[in-house]
Amino acid sequence: MSFDFSAVTDRHGTWCTQWDYVADRFGSTDLLPFTISDMDFPAAPCILDALQRRLQHGVLGYSRWHHDDFLGAVAHWFQRRFNSRIDRESVVYGPSVIYMVAQLIRQWSQPDDGVVTFTPAYDAFFNVVNGNQRNMMACPLLKNGNDWSLDAQHLESLLVQPTCSVLLLCSPHNPTGKVWTREELTLIAELCERHNVRVISDEIHMDMVWGEHRHTPWNDVGRGEWALLTSGSKSFNIPALTGAYGLISHKASREAYLHQLKACDGLSSPAVLAVHAHVAAYHHGEPWLDALREYLQGNLRYVAEQLNAAFPPLNWQPPQSTYLAWIDLRPLGIDDKQLQNELIRHQKVAIMPGYTYGEEGNGFLRLNVGCPRSKVEAGVEKLITGIRELV
Repeated sequence: MSFDFSAVTDRHGTWCTQWDYVADRFGSTDLLPFTISDMDFPAAPCILDALQRRLQHGVLGYSRWHHDDFLGAVAHWFQRRFNSRIDRESVVYGPSVIYMVAQLIRQWSQPDDGVVTFTPAYDAFFNVVNGNQRNMMACPLLKNGNDWSLDAQHLESLLVQPTCSVLLLCSPHNPTGKVWTREELTLIAELCERHNVRVISDEIHMDMVWGEHRHTPWNDVGRGEWALLTSGSKSFNIPALTGAYGLISHKASREAYLHQLKACDGLSSPAVLAVHAHVAAYHHGEPWLDALREYLQGNLRYVAEQLNAAFPPLNWQPPQSTYLAWIDLRPLGIDDKQLQNELIRHQKVAIMPGYTYGEEGNGFLRLNVGCPRSKVEAGVEKLITGIRELV
């Protein structure tokens, strides 16, 4: 099967966050966006076919997710892609990964408790922790050349604090693209169990891991009480359908989560199109995903080739995972705010500034390459021109 990812789809006028609402964050409407982490590709044909069949049925009434079709699809995907066997009884559902993160933070901690996360961090992590009156406890990752590593000593110094209740993990890590090794995850699990800290592992980028690196699902290493939360939304570009799922280790916590979901928040029926999309993706979407993965890696290699040719001191290398190029511009000594001003006002391009992801993101950019190569080429050209204006 062949798939054409070079074709351009005009997303203007579709209420698209990345294109139609770029001014919300960048203050201007006429920008070429490389921002929020969705892709400019249509969803996999198998998904679109499944949605068409469901729409042709015509009735879109209340629905359920706890059935063999959905649970079997999830179990099949974990076994097929990660050689991981899941307990179907541990599966729960939710409207989005971040919603589920918020629910479990409220369930497993109290206001003013500490939530540990590795920084730089996905900006929604800051929002969901602070928005629920918890305290973010940052554990900065260590940068060694083009790799990122765990500071285990610093991590334990945070976990041991009496107010620390939860570790919020992003695996693979956004924005750095780090793929946690099984050894690192095992150590994190041991430390959290030792200090009675529950773990929430956001694994929404689990299908976008490159080269020799391998994703290890938290259910393969977890100890004590934990939750693995994920979705097919990033991999198959279906976030607008809503819909996520997770594994929660302990029955009592699963029941408490589902009670909150249904009885307190009134979310007893899933988005039925999202359920259909996941079933189709996990049973029939593998060829499309593998072709997409190859295309995205080509995009990342193109970014590296062009940036390093223009600015050899960068020696930037593609990340271990995700279609988000986390670019370290610190060797060039550029002021972040000046660069954003140049990119927005003169180059007419929107690229996420690193400081969005916390203090450790200063000096970085996050460039979304989930798009046709022609868009990547235009964006990288604008980025290089903008940098040259300041260097």
